[in-house]
Amino acid sequence: MVIWGGEFGRTPMNEGRGGSKFLGRDHHARAFTMWLAGGGIQPGVTVGKTDDVGYNIVEDPVSVHDLHATVLHLMGLDHKRLTYRFQGRDFRLTDVEGELVGKLLA
Repeated sequence: MVIWGGEFGRTPMNEGRGGSKFLGRDHHARAFTMWLAGGGIQPGVTVGKTDDVGYNIVEDPVSVHDLHATVLHLMGLDHKRLTYRFQGRDFRLTDVEGELVGKLLA
């Protein structure tokens, strides 16, 4: 399996902080792109969509926990079985969230 992605998305707008002559694009925590191939990934599928300026998710959101649950599943691990209790709270790699992204599975 090959997984490619950045650490975060980028906003489509320029930022100009503090009167700097250097304009950049700010970090964007709402949407980002990941590319997956092989290992049981359905080829040619796009999941999720943003609005026209790439700012808000408008279709099929996939959380980081969902992505992690799906990757663990493709590696033969059930993310829910990795749950452990510590100080009265359940913990796992996908927190206590994360659902498989069925559209990604071959």
